[in-house]
Amino acid sequence: MGEQIRLARMRRKISVALAAERAGVSRASVWAVEKGSAAVAIGIYAAVLHAISGMDTDLLRVAADDELGQKLHDIELLKKYHPEGK
Repeated sequence: MGEQIRLARMRRKISVALAAERAGVSRASVWAVEKGSAAVAIGIYAAVLHAISGMDTDLLRVAADDELGQKLHDIELLKKYHPEGK
């Protein structure tokens, strides 16, 4: 993921310094994100993604088409309101 963020930033010709300034984080944090560091908080990832042209909106679509999750949720709802399977 970090490599993809780095490539996106570079394609947009945004320097690490500018990405850091826009995100409100240090350059070291941007570098850590681009290395894919697990020690970086998800909020910093989101801030950096937002800093490189609003890419944080992709995070909102992570589970948007979760058909299996929706079916499992529906089964639980049916069990809750019809505990005997009726």
